[in-house]
Amino acid sequence: MRSVSDRIRHAISFEAIGLLLVTPMGALVFDLPMQEMGVVSVVSAMIATAWNLIYNYLFDLAMTRTLGTTAKGGVLRVFHAVLFEAGLLCVLLPFIAVYLGISLWQALAMDVSFALFYMAYAFVFNWGYDRVFPLPEWQTQA
Repeated sequence: MRSVSDRIRHAISFEAIGLLLVTPMGALVFDLPMQEMGVVSVVSAMIATAWNLIYNYLFDLAMTRTLGTTAKGGVLRVFHAVLFEAGLLCVLLPFIAVYLGISLWQALAMDVSFALFYMAYAFVFNWGYDRVFPLPEWQTQA
């Protein structure tokens, strides 16, 4: 399993790169001022970072207990990303609606758009992260 410091490096790098991509893209797509989109992005990233640390720890713990490893194939990575985004959606929806003064339906459309982006981004980022920072246990299983 990954160490606490590795999990922190993972979460911070994931959110920092995500913010650099999603803030200008969101402002452009949703026709919002960069400052408003920036606040939504940063607060969402802070919530997502905390969720990332908790979720990935629990997911790895469950994998270790049920499968005896934390190695993930393609199908399990898709399941991992979808479940992560579903949990995050439940928390972010009310915040986005209240902060931007929009309806829950508008906030849902915005949140789903970002969730779809982040699902693809999470899949690519996590696969790359595992390649750059592999765990020793994966070498012995190969």
